[in-house]
Amino acid sequence: MSDTATTPTNATFDQFGLHADILKAIAEQGYTTPTPIQAEAIPVVLGGRDVMGAAQTGTGKTAGFSLPIIQRLLPLASTSASPARHPVRALILTPTRELADQVAANVQAYAKHTSLRSAVVFGGVDMNPQSAELRRGVEILIATPGRLLDHVQQKTANLGQVQILVLDEADRMLDMGFLPDLQRILNLLPAERQTLLFSATFSPEIKKLAATYLRNPQTIEVARSNSTATNVTQIVYEVAEGDKTGAVVKLIRDRGLKQVIVFCNSKIGASRLARQLERDGVVATAIHGDRTQSERMQALDAFKRGEIEALVATDVAARGLDIAELPAVINFDLPFNAEDYVHRIGRTGRAGASGDALSLFSPNERKQLADIEKLIKRPLDVQRLTVDTPVRHHHDERGARRERDDRGSRRRTTGAHERPAHGTHHRQQPVDDFFLKPYEPSPSAVSAAAKRDETPAAPQKPASKQPLAALLGGFGMPRKTTPSN
Repeated sequence: MSDTATTPTNATFDQFGLHADILKAIAEQGYTTPTPIQAEAIPVVLGGRDVMGAAQTGTGKTAGFSLPIIQRLLPLASTSASPARHPVRALILTPTRELADQVAANVQAYAKHTSLRSAVVFGGVDMNPQSAELRRGVEILIATPGRLLDHVQQKTANLGQVQILVLDEADRMLDMGFLPDLQRILNLLPAERQTLLFSATFSPEIKKLAATYLRNPQTIEVARSNSTATNVTQIVYEVAEGDKTGAVVKLIRDRGLKQVIVFCNSKIGASRLARQLERDGVVATAIHGDRTQSERMQALDAFKRGEIEALVATDVAARGLDIAELPAVINFDLPFNAEDYVHRIGRTGRAGASGDALSLFSPNERKQLADIEKLIKRPLDVQRLTVDTPVRHHHDERGARRERDDRGSRRRTTGAHERPAHGTHHRQQPVDDFFLKPYEPSPSAVSAAAKRDETPAAPQKPASKQPLAALLGGFGMPRKTTPSN
């Protein structure tokens, strides 16, 4: 049976009994007062109890579990260079590479003044540097499930001494797509361990499934489950499906957005939208699963530096992206999974800042809109958005036709019977008159045909015509005969 924690009032980091080295790192990060999820989770985790924590995205869940983990492992910290003195004692699993990298950066910042070592492993990059770091020994390992199993198979990661397991964004970690890998990892961990589940959304099915991994957990909910932050203004604009690209450009320009994440449902759609925004003068790039990890990290770094106005992303970026003071996100497509809407709009309005969540809604997305409103238990403000037909559309059509004409002209041999593209008569190459004359057989072909005529016909050939005519009902038709001389 799980208990529900109560929110302490006027909490400070000093009252948790954290080590001075941890408090120093917290102060260097500019944090003075814990968020509600931190104030509730830190003492419970320090007590060694399993936790199921639900809080809105951007409220500091990472610090809520990483700070007490560092505190609990400090007595076991060692300055020895021997890898045996630095076994993996805490394992933090995340569903995406971006989230793993973000959590690792936070853990490293909080533990910078201690002797604890941390490392992050995820797919899409070379395993050799990761293997070398693991062989040197780390106490806190942040990983995605697939790459972690790769290291286990290569015997560069040993999970036999893990004392604390964290499932970050646990709803996605417990999704059916991750369950086989997750089960294999759980089988490698000691049975006696502390398990922590943190996420912004917990469906009843996920709660039931998670209960099998936790022992007498304490449930911490600092806000109504699956709710959205009150400091995020949510607006839904109804537009035609074909006007969505123009609507994105209009919203960016009218609102003066210099930094915005635009979410699409497909990788192809994200790449296409990024190219269209570039043609409309918006500095944009796409980030999705088909891009290499180095390309994704370069795009994120450029976006964080303000060099990119619009980061067009699939839901791979809906979790783990922590952009300071991101003013807005735009849902180009409403997500098929309503929970993803909560995570998408959680990229803005983080750490108490305000933000705008703008969604484009076409008539064929009524079901997605209804599912979102049902999940967040409130109706969304739907407004009409008139989009003028961008000039780019006309230019693109002419450019596309010219491109198709150019490709076609390169693939075929130009002839007089072909109609040249409008305005290109003066560029036509002269055509040899030989190719304009009707076909005339050469003398050799004529003599060869004459020889074939002199050859006696096969005896079965005339006989084969009569049955065919019978089948076609041709006996009643007069047959043409060749007059004899």
